[in-house]
Amino acid sequence: LAVVLGGDPRGALRAWRRDAGAHPSPNAGPVEAAFAGVLGVQLGGETVYATRTEQRPVLGDGRAPTAHDITRARALARRVDLAALVVCAGAAARSARRRRR
Repeated sequence: LAVVLGGDPRGALRAWRRDAGAHPSPNAGPVEAAFAGVLGVQLGGETVYATRTEQRPVLGDGRAPTAHDITRARALARRVDLAALVVCAGAAARSARRRRR
């Protein structure tokens, strides 16, 4: 959904296809890579947590993210969430109609 709703489908697909598999999470990798591509930023690299630092793969091939990109990412996440809700509601309604037949 991020590919379709993000405004840069080529960038999102490119980052998704190239970078998603390098992420340690098979669930988060595709989403983070697609968001990086849509937003035109690089995510990953050195990631500092409270108790450790990890070297994560770099996702996307854009510039370093800025504070403004957080706002853009949140707006994209809201659009993706709403679209996912619509898709799931439609699938549930279709399934319910099939069961009534």
